[in-house]
Amino acid sequence: MKAIILDMYGVILKDSGDGFYSFVNRTFPDLTPADIYPIWDKADVGEISSLEVFKRLGFKGDLCKIEKEYLDTVEIDESFSEFASSIKKYYKLALISNDSSEWSRYFRDKYKINDYFDVITVSGDIKIKKPDKQIFKHTLEKLGCLASDCTYIDDRRYNLAAAQALGMDTILFNSRNVEYDGKAVTNFKELANRLIVK
Repeated sequence: MKAIILDMYGVILKDSGDGFYSFVNRTFPDLTPADIYPIWDKADVGEISSLEVFKRLGFKGDLCKIEKEYLDTVEIDESFSEFASSIKKYYKLALISNDSSEWSRYFRDKYKINDYFDVITVSGDIKIKKPDKQIFKHTLEKLGCLASDCTYIDDRRYNLAAAQALGMDTILFNSRNVEYDGKAVTNFKELANRLIVK
């Protein structure tokens, strides 16, 4: 194993994305996930800006302030930095995140996590999102690794299935407590114990 590839939401960030629905619902209680997430998806593939998401959902006024209010509800898993510092002694580290360019940059800057990664792939930057295999292939190329050289960690089972189809080893970061037959962990300490050979 040469590289560890991590997802962002639901792994490094505590919010798996569901918090956005709750945030929007405080202002627009009648909007359903089917109203909200297709608009978010457009930002995730770089078709619209993150501010346009709020505009299309019906928010008025200072959209930058409203956006920051949402972003600041999202917290990092505090144990990530210790995990990343230790794991980098053994492996290359990469990030694959389905996110708008703007939001990803905000979180990575706020929590100072850019320096942990050798490769960062954001769907909004390259206009491809998981589970499309091309986003994984793009990351592998940047890492200079074969799929079989990598372990991929995500909280979504369908993303793990896409990585497995390419030949990656996978581990579910089970932050949402779902049923899963494969390898799974619930925190970064468990993940480190699986990945670091003593």
